[in-house]
Amino acid sequence: MGTLAADPPPLLRTQGLTKTFGSTTAVRDLTLEVPVGRIGLVGANGAGKSTFFKLVLGLMRPSAGTIEVNGRSVADDPVRIRQHIGYMPEHECLPLDQSAADVVAMLGELSGLRSRDARQRASDMLDLVGLDEARFRPVGTYSTGMKQRVKLAQAIVADPDVVLLDEPTAGLDPTGRDEMLDLIARLGQEGVSVVMSTHLLADVERTCDHVVMLDGGRLVVSREVETLMVMTGSVTVEVDEGADLLVAELARRGHQAKVVDGRIEVAAPDRDVALDAIRDAVADLDLPLNRLASRMASLDDVFLREAAGR
Repeated sequence: MGTLAADPPPLLRTQGLTKTFGSTTAVRDLTLEVPVGRIGLVGANGAGKSTFFKLVLGLMRPSAGTIEVNGRSVADDPVRIRQHIGYMPEHECLPLDQSAADVVAMLGELSGLRSRDARQRASDMLDLVGLDEARFRPVGTYSTGMKQRVKLAQAIVADPDVVLLDEPTAGLDPTGRDEMLDLIARLGQEGVSVVMSTHLLADVERTCDHVVMLDGGRLVVSREVETLMVMTGSVTVEVDEGADLLVAELARRGHQAKVVDGRIEVAAPDRDVALDAIRDAVADLDLPLNRLASRMASLDDVFLREAAGR
């Protein structure tokens, strides 16, 4: 009789992960499991995102706790872990007097590719990120958006299992930001796990399947993006009169509601149940119903609510 295959390990697993710098704690008692896929790591500047990446890469030792990547302990073999991770740093790091083709190929060789293979992969990756025609120009002649594309190309040149992207849309204009997010989404569709650090929650809504929110180095929430937004949705109701009566009737039926800018916002963790309650309450009160619409909360709403409740 055959044996059942074991479930694959999570992409990232931490237990009590802590990193302090003197009297400052950048990451505090972080315990989580993150699945493979497209992950958004969000929080304000100083939330601990960049420190977390350096701990994942084994470039820093944690003050306490453990961290695993695809079931492997970073502390046991950080060099081997890094062989399977691509990293796109936030800061300026590219040699400005070299071409993008030379930079990406050189970093491919440093990742273990043979010279000819590194050249071919560099050409392919620069084509993927939209820099095929400009790949032989010096990086110093590039715009900010083009430099970001080079950093993304070098992060994926060695075909890593997971790519860490630190603020990949920083400094980009709206068009460049849209193009970068499209590239990140494409990576996820091609089977590469992506962890994107950002303070722009809208980027996570658009690109990621799972979100990890940090605040002051602490975990706020770790959950699927779609589940979070469904759980925090609401229904908007507009009536000609009797708004206060409707709010009171919904409260009697166990639904939280309030009047906001002349409209009634009804909390809807279960949309269908909320809609049924609103329908019945409006009918029982014989109120004229003008409009009924669902509204999904943004991740900004989620972050503010969850952070306030900590």
